[in-house]
Order: sequence, then C-alpha cells, then structure tokens
Amino acid sequence: MRVVFMGTPVFSVPVLNALIEAGHQVAAVYTRAPRPAGRRGLDLTPSPVHLAAQQHDLPVETPKSLRSEEALATLRAYAPDVLVVVAYGLILPKAILDVPPFGALNLHASLLPRWRGAAPIQRAIMAGDSQSGIELMRMEEGLDTGPVGLVGEVTIGPDMTGGELHDLLSLRAATLIIEGLQKLEAGTLTFTPQTEDGVIYAKKIEKVEARIDWRRPAHEVYNLIRALSPFPGAFFEVDLGKGLERIKILRAELTHTPAAQPGEILDAGLSIACGEGEGSGAIKLLDIQRSGKAPMSAEAFLRGTKLPASTRLPLPDLHAPL
Repeated sequence: MRVVFMGTPVFSVPVLNALIEAGHQVAAVYTRAPRPAGRRGLDLTPSPVHLAAQQHDLPVETPKSLRSEEALATLRAYAPDVLVVVAYGLILPKAILDVPPFGALNLHASLLPRWRGAAPIQRAIMAGDSQSGIELMRMEEGLDTGPVGLVGEVTIGPDMTGGELHDLLSLRAATLIIEGLQKLEAGTLTFTPQTEDGVIYAKKIEKVEARIDWRRPAHEVYNLIRALSPFPGAFFEVDLGKGLERIKILRAELTHTPAAQPGEILDAGLSIACGEGEGSGAIKLLDIQRSGKAPMSAEAFLRGTKLPASTRLPLPDLHAPL
C-alpha cells in the first residue's frame, strides 16, 4: 500500500522500518521539527523518526500544524492510501483524516479505553497493571477514541521497567501494523467501537511526579521507580556534604522493614523505609544515577559515599517547585 507515516520518538522507528521491509511504499514521513539541544540549546536535533527516514532516503515533512490549507494540499499531493500514525505529537484534523481512502490507523500503547492519552506506558506501571498492549485503531477527531481493529496484548512482569515495556510494545506494534495492513488491503479488517466504561486518561508525566515521597506505601514507590526508569527517573534528594543532590533510582526491589520512619536508611545496603509504622515496607536500591554521572550499582555508590543506617532522608515538600 502507499503509506504516509507519521511519528516522532524512538518508539515509532520499528514500525517505520517494518513498513519498508514489508514492501509498502512509504510516500513520505511526517515528524516533529528538529528541536534545540546541547548545553546551550543552539544545536537543532532531528527526531529519531526523522533520522530513520533520512537513512532510507524518504521525503520528510515537519509542519508545525496540520490545520492549514497548505498542509492539506501537501498531504494530498502524496496521494496516500492510508496514514499510519505512531506517537506523532500533532493533532490530525478531520480534513487530514479524510485524505486517504483507507483512513488513518493509529498504534496506541495501551488496552483501550484504559490509558488514553500521552503516557500510557508509565501510567500502567505506576498503577500496578499486569497487562498492557498495542491497539490498532482507526483515528477519529477525539483523543484515542476510535474503533479498534487489532489488539496485541503483553504481560507486564512484576519487575518490568517503563523502558522494558516501551521496547516490548514498540516491537509488538511493528508486527501488528503489518498484519493490520494485510487485512485492510484484503477487506477483512473489522473495527469494533470502544466502550466508554473504564476510560482512564494517561496524562503527561509532570516533573514533580518523579520526586519520591517516602511517606507513600512501598509498593507505590516501587511502581513509580519502575515506571520512570530509565527516563525521566524517579529521584530523591540527600546531602552528601555539598548540599542536597538528586539521586535517580533506576532499579530497586521491595523488602520488609521493622518499625521505622519514612525515609530512614535501614542498613548498609541502602534499604529505605516507606509509609508509616511497622511492616509498612521498604525499598532496597540496586542501581542509581547521580546528577551528571553515569548509572552505577548501589554497591559502587556506597564505596565512595557515607550513608550510614539511621540516616533520615529529607521528606519532600510536595508543593515546592522543582
């Protein structure tokens, strides 16, 4: 089929590659415009999808909006049979959706209608979900409201991180789109409207949410750490002799604790008490990342840092800006 692909982050790249490998004609790739990067923000960095498209010598479009007559005319000139959309980042108005005769297909990383919106992978783990998946849906004007054609379920393991689930779902999306286009071309792809029962929105992760509050139950802290690893990373603050420093936790495990105060370091292995009261649980740090440093094991961190048992980590002011 003649496809116009729309996507931006690294999550979308396997789908683009799968379309090319399967022999579909990718007429053009739409992605977000290059953004400032580098320490001074002077370098413009293309998106991962932009770089992948360049490797395949594909035309790349980076409009700021798709609501203009110019944007509509440009898309029509590519004459796509279908749009394939994966984490693009721009709203597609009805005029754009109506251009291709087979419509626009979106690959969304959740089991809809649960976790519609921007951050379904992280929100699923934060909530302690045991299942996730990729759903291939026909796009409508609403946010992730379209009818569903195919579902690829995956299990969220009890120790799985957001990064691991991201990679698993990205690969699942790449296989699902090929199956979907085969059925679409054959006229055998049927769509089922979403139910409105169980709708939950996966809002964007705010910076303040990454700050660990040791007063929360241990399983909630643990799920937060998993969900935000490796990026943006759940963090706590500690004074290592030069004022408060942020420490990201990349990997941890749940453990039990005797009576202790939230944020109290319990042993020489960096187990930290959570919640209130005896038996409320604790988090044992396994891999961390100091500000401006490479990731390291908690064991390596402790070889050069004094954090004795009974040290109390500061509890965050949840209303203070970061």
